[in-house]
Amino acid sequence: MLTVVSPAKSLDYSTRAKTKKHSEPSFLNEAEQLIDGLRGLNPPQLSSLMDISESLAEENFQRYAEWQRPFTLNNAKQAIFAFKGDVYLGLKAEDFGTADLNFAQNHLRILSGLYGVLRPLDLMQAYRLEMGRKFGVNGSKNLYQFWGPKITENLNATLERQNQKKKILINLASNEYFSSVDAKLLDAEVITPQFKDWSRGQYRVLSFFAKRARGEMAAYIIREKINSPSKLKDFNVDGYTFSEEESSKTTYVFKRKQTSTV
Repeated sequence: MLTVVSPAKSLDYSTRAKTKKHSEPSFLNEAEQLIDGLRGLNPPQLSSLMDISESLAEENFQRYAEWQRPFTLNNAKQAIFAFKGDVYLGLKAEDFGTADLNFAQNHLRILSGLYGVLRPLDLMQAYRLEMGRKFGVNGSKNLYQFWGPKITENLNATLERQNQKKKILINLASNEYFSSVDAKLLDAEVITPQFKDWSRGQYRVLSFFAKRARGEMAAYIIREKINSPSKLKDFNVDGYTFSEEESSKTTYVFKRKQTSTV
């Protein structure tokens, strides 16, 4: 069983990772091609492309200028510790033990606009490049075209190495990132957990809470060393419980009723 999550815009390169163990991203050559293309854009162009402020554009302009190989512990950081968005606040990788990190390395993948697919301990240098942005190189019109089947093939190879009788992929990524996976080429059954909170008289998917819950479920899979999707139904972290009546074979719905200001 393999789980995929989205990356995050927020990064933390000031806090030291709890381990020196690391690996190298599978698609560094492709990432370098994208970096070379991004270096051709000035800060105003980056601001327009990414819909970000001038200061953020300047920051990322500098990041692309400083991006260089080889990646080392001095100029890069393991992905699972570098990302700090809502998903990763739910994941709490800083609390993982050695066995948890080893399991995550084999069973968790982070989809990325720049790096394609990252294992948790893959070193990465700071960047911002959302998968849905209309940026491409080598004749591609966008990142979906640029990556083509490579991301899916990488996931298939990982699933094959797991040597499980039934190949299952747990989709905890956003639509923007999971759209980089070609469902027709993916050799696995896909299960997508969905998290709903009680709001305004009904259960809704609330983005802020859903992102955190995706991270919490990824952590639950890692800590419990789960290899069977049926065991996901026992997930009851932070008040969420499995809803049998709203779930299907491919979508597992979890609901939570609590006082909310949303």
